Amino acid sequence: MQERSSRHACVAHALRPTVLAAAACFMALAPVAARAQAGVAESSALHHYDIPAQPLGATLTRIAEESGERFSLDAQTVRGIDAPAVRGRYSAEQAAQQALAGSGLRLMRTGSGAWTVQRAGLQQGPGESEAAAASPATLPTITISGKAPGSTSEGSGAYTTGSSSSSTRLNLSAQETPQSLTVVTRQRLDDQRSNSLSDVLDTVSGITVTRDGLGAESDGFWSRGFEIQNYEIDGVPTASLLNHYAENMAMYDRVEIVRGATGLISGLGNPSATINLIRKRPTARPEASVSAEAGSWNRAGFGVDASGELGEAGALRGRIVADYRRQDAWIDRYEQRTGLLYGIVEADLDADTLLTLGFSHQRIDVDSPMRSGLPALYPDGGATRLPRSTSASPSWSYNDHEQSTAFVSLERQFANGWNGKLEYGFSRDSYDSVYTYLNGTLERDGSGTSLLPTRFKGKPRQHNLDAYLTGPFSLFGRRHELIGGLTLSRLNDDGPSYGGWQYDYASSAAGSIPDLFSYDGENAPPTFSVSGSTRNKTTNHAAYLTGRFDLAQGLKLIVGGRAIRWSRDIVSVDAAGVETPDRDDRKVFVPYVGTVYDLTPQWAAYASVTKIFNPQSYGVRDENNDTLDPMEGRGVEVGLKGRHLDGRLESSLALFDLQQDNLAVWQAEYPGSNVYKAEQNTSSKGVEAQANGELAPGWQLAAGYAYTLTEDADGHRINTVLPKHSVRVFSSYRLPGAYAGLTLGAGVNWQSKVGSAGVEQGSYALFSLLARYEFDRHWSAALNVHNLLDRRYYSYAGYYSFYGAPRNAVASLKYTF
Repeated sequence: MQERSSRHACVAHALRPTVLAAAACFMALAPVAARAQAGVAESSALHHYDIPAQPLGATLTRIAEESGERFSLDAQTVRGIDAPAVRGRYSAEQAAQQALAGSGLRLMRTGSGAWTVQRAGLQQGPGESEAAAASPATLPTITISGKAPGSTSEGSGAYTTGSSSSSTRLNLSAQETPQSLTVVTRQRLDDQRSNSLSDVLDTVSGITVTRDGLGAESDGFWSRGFEIQNYEIDGVPTASLLNHYAENMAMYDRVEIVRGATGLISGLGNPSATINLIRKRPTARPEASVSAEAGSWNRAGFGVDASGELGEAGALRGRIVADYRRQDAWIDRYEQRTGLLYGIVEADLDADTLLTLGFSHQRIDVDSPMRSGLPALYPDGGATRLPRSTSASPSWSYNDHEQSTAFVSLERQFANGWNGKLEYGFSRDSYDSVYTYLNGTLERDGSGTSLLPTRFKGKPRQHNLDAYLTGPFSLFGRRHELIGGLTLSRLNDDGPSYGGWQYDYASSAAGSIPDLFSYDGENAPPTFSVSGSTRNKTTNHAAYLTGRFDLAQGLKLIVGGRAIRWSRDIVSVDAAGVETPDRDDRKVFVPYVGTVYDLTPQWAAYASVTKIFNPQSYGVRDENNDTLDPMEGRGVEVGLKGRHLDGRLESSLALFDLQQDNLAVWQAEYPGSNVYKAEQNTSSKGVEAQANGELAPGWQLAAGYAYTLTEDADGHRINTVLPKHSVRVFSSYRLPGAYAGLTLGAGVNWQSKVGSAGVEQGSYALFSLLARYEFDRHWSAALNVHNLLDRRYYSYAGYYSFYGAPRNAVASLKYTF
């Protein structure tokens, strides 16, 4: 991750003209959508459905998405039941009745106006409403809203979802998406005990997480040979400077990862992947849980999640999530405390309009974070083999963050399946960090090293405005889809400078480490004097339009483009108050083409191509201190996607070829600096295969393999700290019969050898286990074990290497009511 020597405060009123303009555009488009296909306005409650035979839950999800109706379902009620194909023009009720044919379930309306299903033999008790009879408190609920992005995974118990909007912003199933897609559902997050985004991505096929430190913003996420720089929350792009690596997963329903170049939805960024975090939403009926956990390294935690209607009519719903954890680590002196508070409210202003308000606040405090690894070699080339507990971080180093977000959105369903959304979001990451690198060369007697400290402080703030309109239209007797919108953002980031790395301290007696083998972290702290400041304002305004065309039976074409205006203004101020401005302004159009062809009802072939455009980070400069030109190129992907076992299991095979110019490669002959070379004609080629879903009732699987080869123009491999081959597998099974409360799971993460600077980490495998038991409808307990065989390995292999986590376990207890 780039060192950030500048931070800038955000000026809220600067976006007001843009916000008002976008709002006016949104309101102006609304009548257009309402008048679409006016000739059939009298049948506005009818929608065209083309849904293949698949699991009932997935079919009802599609009906909800395409009709805008809300469905509140008990996960266990629909689990294991298949629905027939639903094709034709129906109301939401008629389509759902078709899907329920022969299932033994009946369709009903709840008191809040949502649709639900119950077993046909279930009778109402005295004085009990149909809605109450249909909502037994013993079962989890899936709330499906056509207004929410994609399909809610919470409560489904599955490792797949019905649809995703992360690739093209259109709600599409995995088989309809012309790119490699992985959705980590809420069930999988819980099963693998993934508490942070780093934890999540460690489990995803085709993603590599590098850690050359701990608790110090040094986690790197990589896909297809390049670092991931594109992040979204609920489909709205957000700046990578906001430190998403530490996102608390307690407030998210799922994480969607689209691999490859995603120019249509993000415009800018490496051809690696886009990570879309989808928040939890309120449920239609009261639900609450309390959880506690304890584990290795003095780990302890507590969480609360409560959701439900806030009024009798069900038009107002809310949810609140609170989570707190503290723990030490396998390295000396380290301690981390994290806290989260998340709240969201949905209000049905009328049958077609949804207002959503929400906020989140996260705090992360780390004592003695590791910013860099430990020397792997002595001067004579021998391996140091330091204990895994060794830390070169002093007791006075720290990394404190407060991350706050607030958002509001208005969603409107128009006639004939058209809908629009307008959302405004604000994010802030207030941080103060004191880090140290280990400086020098470690001798065999423990001498030769010292502390190289620095300090970063700032408060980056981002304003986002996102508006879109989408819906179907008819052309040449076929039904197509269209989406168009605006995404406007401004990031302001200012803060003091502290003179960079303090080499004077590192060469003094105060900064010396006489013996690293017995280092206690008690060096005298340095003085961090303000040496100047910087101001950074980055704007990104984009407009996009995409069409999904039904060209023939089974053949879909997605064509679109994104027009971008990007600018960055940086002003550096030295200690004397002299200002040095630096401006970069770019305009670019990013096209996208994708196609999907249904070979059979089970198999589909796809292909996609998009342009790559990514301005370099401010700190990426050449030996003349000039900013490198933006990275440019193109990404091509072809593959197969399958739907098996009546849609309960999904598979994919992808081949990709990425070509890129101006790839920034750090120059080792300039140690301690940010000197890079713009590498031309680089390529990344590879294969990805994955399977996710249910193999049999209660048996869930997430498995994948990835091969990636990244080379320069001369055919030499680059990014050797990333593996060529990797495998990710995790499976869980809920036992039947007398042992129905018991779920067992196991997983393995394997990767081929990596290394740099003469240090090699051989291939290794990490095994994990899960055991969970549900005592009754309220109480459950779980045990997760990671690195079961206690494999000793480097999570980052270089001259300064960092050990991965040893064997560790966490036990949890949950009460649901």
